Amino acid sequence: MAAAGLKDMAPLDVLVLHHVTHRARDKRLADICFIMNVEDTHLVNYALKKLQTLGVVASQKNGKEVTYAATDLGRTHVQRYREIRESCLMDALKADDALNRDIGELAPLLRVLSGMYDQAARSAASL
Repeated sequence: MAAAGLKDMAPLDVLVLHHVTHRARDKRLADICFIMNVEDTHLVNYALKKLQTLGVVASQKNGKEVTYAATDLGRTHVQRYREIRESCLMDALKADDALNRDIGELAPLLRVLSGMYDQAARSAASL
């Protein structure tokens, strides 16, 4: 994100910004934590406050709920991040078609393994 113009951001800040920007829909704190699989809501809340201070996320109160959405500035930074990622990472992957195919085949397996580890962690926590 520093290359995209936002300095001093922690990895969680970057992930929260990307998630809030995703699909251009307002999101609640609980939704963000659920999708990111973060149980400590105060960590995500702190990231949201930091992003609001930077002017890349805005909050809006709807009744009792607060929702968060990316600002135009936030969307601009995320788009710049995507462009940089494309130029640095994706072009290198395109150079090797065999590697690209292998990565495509591994993605479903990694999703299954991730789910198995999550289930094992929940089972272990209940022992």
